[in-house]
Amino acid sequence: MRYFLIAWLVFLGMGCSVNTRQPALHDFGRVESTPVHQDKASVNVNAPTWLWDNRIRYRLLYSSPSQIRFYGLDRWIASPPELFEQLLALKSAVRDYALLIRLQDFEQQFDAPDRARVVLRFSVEAYSDNNQKVDTQEFYLQQATKTPDAAGAINGFTDLAHEANEKVVAWVKGLSDRQQ
Repeated sequence: MRYFLIAWLVFLGMGCSVNTRQPALHDFGRVESTPVHQDKASVNVNAPTWLWDNRIRYRLLYSSPSQIRFYGLDRWIASPPELFEQLLALKSAVRDYALLIRLQDFEQQFDAPDRARVVLRFSVEAYSDNNQKVDTQEFYLQQATKTPDAAGAINGFTDLAHEANEKVVAWVKGLSDRQQ
């Protein structure tokens, strides 16, 4: 019995360390902002309830495509809709319209254990000053991740979010050009 007790104490003291590391928080990187004018239009992002938390989602399409999983030690500093809204509001040079973004997909998808991609799907509605809908555009962006892990997801989403901003700005500029 004495040997059992000694072995148990050694096990607790040396081999049973609890990982107390706090999750690392991530955003879309440093953003160079353009001046925001209070009298100009706004950007609002809506999303399904499940996207309003800060966990980084992934899905194993090759083994359990209906199960959503989350990285335990990496999180967004805010929910994806909040980060996306902030990025678009800060970086969008076009402010002729109020924009309503409907975020539908924001997840990493694994096609195989060593092959993943990030997916971003959203629609944009543009409204004029008198609150009339001008147009709607659907966007579907995806990108293979450099690594099939949380770091790959974070880097991929950062790239996709900036690409999405460029596409939204180009689309809104096209609307402005048609109005002239």
